[in-house]
Amino acid sequence: MTLSRYLTRAALACVFLAAPFAVAGELDINDPDDVFKMNRKMGCSTIDGKQITWWWHGRAYSRRQGERDKHLFNVEGMNTRQCNTINDPEKGEGYKLVSREILLYKDPQTDEVLATWDNPWTGETVDVLHVANDPVNFTSYKIGRDGKPASFRGTVQGDRWWTTSTVPLWYPNVLASEYQKEIGGTYHATEMFNFMGDMKSLLDTETTTAEAQVGWVRMSDWLPWMMMNGRDGVIYMHTAGRKLDSWDDISAKMKHEIATHYPEYTKPPPADDDRRNETSWSYYKKIRDGEREAPKRK
Repeated sequence: MTLSRYLTRAALACVFLAAPFAVAGELDINDPDDVFKMNRKMGCSTIDGKQITWWWHGRAYSRRQGERDKHLFNVEGMNTRQCNTINDPEKGEGYKLVSREILLYKDPQTDEVLATWDNPWTGETVDVLHVANDPVNFTSYKIGRDGKPASFRGTVQGDRWWTTSTVPLWYPNVLASEYQKEIGGTYHATEMFNFMGDMKSLLDTETTTAEAQVGWVRMSDWLPWMMMNGRDGVIYMHTAGRKLDSWDDISAKMKHEIATHYPEYTKPPPADDDRRNETSWSYYKKIRDGEREAPKRK
């Protein structure tokens, strides 16, 4: 599971507190059709094919029994996407979001993008494999999986809205064997999200995307390229970011990485992209199995 999968679902898992009355020129948070538009504005754009880019940064730490947490990496991420209207005979109107995303692991002192990492527990120097998930796509409809119309479940106070959600993850690890129940191998993680923004851009019928920020915490098993060999402990990340005005507003460091190693990440995938979603673990498996080649770094 990745941050971007929740960037357009901010209103799906939180408690409603207060709602302004709808006025002329504003969307109505009590109208399912308007709520559907708001959800799309939160994470993407109501204009088909309009490129939207999110960016975030923060830190990654270790957590092991009996020792102080270590600041392992600084992290920086981006996701670039587009949404397009779709229609389903049973589900009705919806939209398909197609995106690509990167997460860079950086030196905690210099903030430089890492090529290798010195594992403090094993003494081994390992190659760093940054996250390069392509694609990360999903669909959303006016009618939810529960068969009910979209409803606004965020919190509103004054001119701001926000949502929070906690998502426990427990599913078969793509790197595990057929005997994972007997010896382990289930992917175990928790994602925690906080989305927020101003009500004006969200409700205004003249705007096509809403101003928004995101806070993201991820706690998971060790990353596979860390070569931890079954050692106890977890890695956790604490980050914050926002929806950018344009792709050009990402950092110079991220632009350099994309130009050098990921040139296709200047734009989202095509609207009709039907590939299976990539995760950091499935990406690692393809590198490990020789199906893909990792970017070459000095």
